[in-house]
Amino acid sequence: MTQETTPPFAGLTPDVLLDAVESLGLRASGSLLALNSYENRVYQLGMEDGPPLVAKFYRPARWSDAQILEEHAFSLALAEREIPVVPPMLFDGASLHDYQGIRFALFARRGGRVPELGDSNTLEWIGRFLGRIHALGQVEAYQARPVLDIFSFGEEPVQYLLDAAVVPADLREVYRGVASQALDGVRRCFDRAGTVRQLRLHGDCHPGNMLWTDDGPHFVDFDDSRMGPAVQDIWMLLSGSREEQSGQLADVLAGYEDFCDFNLRELYLVEALRTLRLLHYAAWLARRWHDPAFPLAFPWFAAPRFWEEQILSLREQIALMDEPPLWTLP
Repeated sequence: MTQETTPPFAGLTPDVLLDAVESLGLRASGSLLALNSYENRVYQLGMEDGPPLVAKFYRPARWSDAQILEEHAFSLALAEREIPVVPPMLFDGASLHDYQGIRFALFARRGGRVPELGDSNTLEWIGRFLGRIHALGQVEAYQARPVLDIFSFGEEPVQYLLDAAVVPADLREVYRGVASQALDGVRRCFDRAGTVRQLRLHGDCHPGNMLWTDDGPHFVDFDDSRMGPAVQDIWMLLSGSREEQSGQLADVLAGYEDFCDFNLRELYLVEALRTLRLLHYAAWLARRWHDPAFPLAFPWFAAPRFWEEQILSLREQIALMDEPPLWTLP
């Protein structure tokens, strides 16, 4: 990701937003509702001639046009196979649009609630659709989008945090040492897993990116889609004690393997990927701090306590990465 030096979206006023949408030949009613998104700006728009739409305005310099279009093509291909994703809408065959230098896409609005991950049937249902997503995801590789790897999600973010002097001075060396130990643990996990298949992923498959209805899930927001191991889209569904996570995993894979084989050696990566997410998340907040939305939404990031808790969480992850995987492997 490119480090930004000026606040993004400064020119995205309500008038510009509505004019951008109407440049596609639509008629907006003028009603706007900001939706929960920090990386991009996302709004629900009332339309005069139909149901509301969702407009996503892309953060400048984060993804290239080619990277956005690859993600759009994947979402559209999934939707063509009746897999419940919410793909971008097409206007004259195009999914990505530009208005006064601001790139955006429109999506149909889908309602729903957060899925109940404590329910075995729900997890199996989610697993079936994840299996279908991955079955298509492995057919071909992204050419422009990045790969989820130790460097981009761990080594580079840690170095950025240290170089940018984001960590409080009195905790900096402690953080450096603990992060280094954590990365060593991540490398050992990847070594134990061996060579695993890389495929096109959702990339950020947490419950907030699933809308649940009586018809099952809709997967939304493929903005973080990239190449990586299948387990990246599975581990965020697991929580609680080791025993609880083992049962949840069994439910997900019961549905998943109806459509796609799962390499059990990827279970060595569960805690490693959780660790990489911790490291990447801290650097993401630091990179975005100049965006006025971030200090308002994450005021605790500027406090020393955040880093104390990060250090504690990383120490816990170091221990967890040395434990056996959730299931005994042959």
